Amino acid sequence: YVWGGTSLTNGVDCSGFTMKVMQKFGVSLPHYSGSQAKMGKKVTSGNMKPGDLIFYAGSNGRINHVALYIGNGQVVHASSPRTGIKISGAYYRNPVKVVRVLQD
Repeated sequence: YVWGGTSLTNGVDCSGFTMKVMQKFGVSLPHYSGSQAKMGKKVTSGNMKPGDLIFYAGSNGRINHVALYIGNGQVVHASSPRTGIKISGAYYRNPVKVVRVLQD
């Protein structure tokens, strides 16, 4: 994990991680979780599919983190400098938005 990072080998932050992963699938995303939340199609948490982006907000209600849904109630995300890229339960924080950027 590197704040502001966009390199899968040298370090990424949360939105840099999702940006680089989606780039591998031909999807161009901006490097900011709040901007990524405006992309794609909004879906409900009950209809999530692997590849969907899940967004989390701070106490002020502003989106401050993004994770990639991988199925079975789990996400992969660039968590923090201490824990790096890891798998967590999708509800380890309360998701505020889910979007689908990959085509069905």
